[in-house]
Amino acid sequence: MCETIDPALCMCLPRTERFFSLRSCLLSLCPQALEYSHVCKYACSEEVPELQDMGGPVAGGFSVAFDPLDGSSIVDTNFTVGTIFGVWPGDKLTGVTGGDQVAAAMGIYGPRTTYVIALKDCPGTHEFLLLDEGKWQHVKDTTSIGEGKMFSPGNLRATFDNPDYSKLIDYYVKEKYTLRYTGGMVPDVNQIIVKEKGIFTNVTSPSAKAKLRLLFEVAPLGLLVEKAGGHSSDGKQSVLDKVINELDERTQVAYGSKNEIIRFEETLYGSSRLAAGATVGAAA
Repeated sequence: MCETIDPALCMCLPRTERFFSLRSCLLSLCPQALEYSHVCKYACSEEVPELQDMGGPVAGGFSVAFDPLDGSSIVDTNFTVGTIFGVWPGDKLTGVTGGDQVAAAMGIYGPRTTYVIALKDCPGTHEFLLLDEGKWQHVKDTTSIGEGKMFSPGNLRATFDNPDYSKLIDYYVKEKYTLRYTGGMVPDVNQIIVKEKGIFTNVTSPSAKAKLRLLFEVAPLGLLVEKAGGHSSDGKQSVLDKVINELDERTQVAYGSKNEIIRFEETLYGSSRLAAGATVGAAA
């Protein structure tokens, strides 16, 4: 069944069957597609963080890291979920940075099925809509992320013992920012690109450790946001500048407009490299 079903149709199944069908569908179809491409050397999934040889060449080939089902915890509530891809040249997925990616993409399975794609050497981030007849239509390109009072605060339990994060959240509330948070990283980051404004945060604390994976989630979405004209940060640097030392490495992160990332870095660490005019990440 999962070899032929559209991922969006899995939403019609009962809760448990729905989750495992969609997950199995994406886990099986993603490696198949990469193998059939004949240019993928290694693939690695957030579900199974081990390198899988896809048979492609090293020279002129690519390695792909992907999260097949981002938002699995909100499948049963029928919220939007998605898929995340990052593409690196050659056969390395460690010892590299997010800035080394040649492409990144995320699929969004909601009221509409869309894919947002960024290519390293192509300006902007591009949104494609899946039409009823099975064709993809280019519907939007995003080249700038402006200022706007919209926030998506992840890992709020960290505010209990991270007073600086608590201070940042208090600022958003006092300044009457609009809360737009689903619990799914894909829809929350996608809205920044589509609406061309806002801030997404997922901050750690002594009792609330990092959950987001640098290779499978943070770096690919970082490329999408920065190619769209926004910025990313782990608190001190662009996430695209972080070296990926382990396949399962995790980190805190923020995505958003320039001024929001400056506020994020200054509130949590006292200063911001963006305030000094540093050119980093995909903008470098």
